[in-house]
Amino acid sequence: MRNQVAAITSTLGLLCLLLAGGCEKENKIIKIATQSPLSGSQSLFGSDVKNGTQLAVEHLSEPLTKMGFKVQIAPFDDQANPDTGVANAKAIVADPQILGVVAHVNSGVMIPSSEEYHAANLCSISPSTTNPRVTMRGHFDVNRVCGRDDIQGGVGAQFVKAQGLKSVWVMGDKTAGGQGVADQFQKKAGELGLKVLGAIGTEEKINFDPILSPVLAAKPDCIYFGGSYDQIAVFFKQARQKGFKGMCLSCDAFDSPDAARIGGEPLIQGAGTYYSEIVGPANAYPNTAKFITDFKAEFNNTPNPYAVMAYDCASVLLKAIENAANDNGGKMPTRENVCKAVRALQNFPALSGNITFNKNGDPVNAKYFIMKVGSADPAKWGENKISQSMEIHPPE
Repeated sequence: MRNQVAAITSTLGLLCLLLAGGCEKENKIIKIATQSPLSGSQSLFGSDVKNGTQLAVEHLSEPLTKMGFKVQIAPFDDQANPDTGVANAKAIVADPQILGVVAHVNSGVMIPSSEEYHAANLCSISPSTTNPRVTMRGHFDVNRVCGRDDIQGGVGAQFVKAQGLKSVWVMGDKTAGGQGVADQFQKKAGELGLKVLGAIGTEEKINFDPILSPVLAAKPDCIYFGGSYDQIAVFFKQARQKGFKGMCLSCDAFDSPDAARIGGEPLIQGAGTYYSEIVGPANAYPNTAKFITDFKAEFNNTPNPYAVMAYDCASVLLKAIENAANDNGGKMPTRENVCKAVRALQNFPALSGNITFNKNGDPVNAKYFIMKVGSADPAKWGENKISQSMEIHPPE
């Protein structure tokens, strides 16, 4: 009987050791989540956020792997919808293996979702959300690697002024991102002495006839529309078809080959179509050649700018997690430790340039570009040229 008890005890002990080893191995998994639109009209942007993050994990996880960690990505589809983003955020913070999030594409999704991350001390870094409020809420865990609408809108207005134009009509899509950048464009245009002939927000995406009538009657030198390519390309096309000859200007969310597919030849007619960017084309930076080659090889697609920025977000997170783990004696760091390690990085060498975050989570140096649509062929969208570029410090 004693032998049987001993055998059972020994077996249970071995089982406990095995289970403990399994648990220990399980605890060595580190996940970086992504939240971006993987379905719907903005899936081109969202897929590149996921893919850019994945490539960074593949390229840069070796230091953590040598420490015994296994790094994975956990992609979530926010559908460019705030409610979906918040629901996903709740699931993300509930997974203790997730130590950082690369998210979101849209400011309107980022702002409410990041409240969930903040409540859990989970670091988030956005590749492309530009609304000032993203980083102006005093959250030490919220960051972005891109510029801001209050600067991006102004960059657009400065470009219009530099071209010698006198008057503008301003439109926004009523979202936090699109309407935000339109409002900032309008503010800066007024400061620069441009005549604002009208301003309107609209959610219309198909028939712009009722809106175009007063716009065309006002005869602006430039129409500025803050929003996404799937809405704006339709508007610009219809404006050209009804005789508008002036400049068409939009923001970073216009940057998609599908804008050319939707807008066609009218985009390159008249005074041309331009858009501001919070990041230049992938080939605008000296350190992206290998990234572009690797991205094409893995995903059979040319990376759009959001892929570069997502790669940089993930790169920052991986380095911060590595530093926090080292500070913790090689053990799994806490989420709070990762947040602190992200803000502690100075002049981190990323694809888009050296990154240092200020006290708000904005990069201390952010680049802005004005791009010109050069062809109606979607396949040639990547050949759009930079008309103007500048580097601007964010407001504190």
